[in-house]
Amino acid sequence: MAHHYHSRYHFSYAVSAKHHFFTSIGLIAFLLILVLFVLHWAVPVRLVDLQKLSFIDIVVASLATLYRLTIAYLLALVVAVPLAIFTTAHPKIEKILLPIFDILQSVPALAFFPIIVLVFIKLSLFDFAAIFVLFMAMLWNLVFSMIGGLKAIPAEIHATAQVFGAKGFKALRLVTLPAIFPYIVTGSLLAWGSSWTIIIVAEVLHNYIPGSSPSQDLFGLGSLLVDAAYQNNNLQFLAALVAMILVISVMNFFIWQKLLRLAERFKFD
Repeated sequence: MAHHYHSRYHFSYAVSAKHHFFTSIGLIAFLLILVLFVLHWAVPVRLVDLQKLSFIDIVVASLATLYRLTIAYLLALVVAVPLAIFTTAHPKIEKILLPIFDILQSVPALAFFPIIVLVFIKLSLFDFAAIFVLFMAMLWNLVFSMIGGLKAIPAEIHATAQVFGAKGFKALRLVTLPAIFPYIVTGSLLAWGSSWTIIIVAEVLHNYIPGSSPSQDLFGLGSLLVDAAYQNNNLQFLAALVAMILVISVMNFFIWQKLLRLAERFKFD
């Protein structure tokens, strides 16, 4: 749209606030991952003396843990969306896959962790061992939540989309994803909640490597908590616990609460 002001033209585009919001979220997420990636790989965290932790060490440990959780969540989200859509695409597919998913969801993610660790250790991919088990812990919360959201979309919405020619990717972008957005948010909350429990074990790799030592653990809040409990280091344990609570609280206030309020606008009432 062009507006004429004092012999000059001003162009504006009909972009919704929702579009601006998701664009901003995507940009912030990209920058966050970039910063976490740089900090995680640039700092030699495995050289930190666990007996003489400083405030900077706690911050780096928090960033390292957040990095693993973020990567695992993004991978789970990317896999969960098409998996949920494919599962609900046809009743026969749903009838076959849902029981399989239910069984896989019931198996604790840590049950496969020793095998996962040994595989990734041989490839020298220590971080990917923890990321993979976190991915498995997050995935089913997202999948089942999205499946519930897809089945809750009124038939009239699909009919209206077809009338206006919204098919394929266009229907996915304009109808399906906005419709299941509240379920993605609630599934994400459940996924992150379970992952904070798993991270305490996932970063302590020496428990799963025969003949290994704590020096092979991944540096993060989870390994700090376990190490402090093992060595009866109450100060280190308290510092790691407070850091974890602060990270969870900040995420809840600045991310999840805002997303939950936004999700209310997408519900079918």
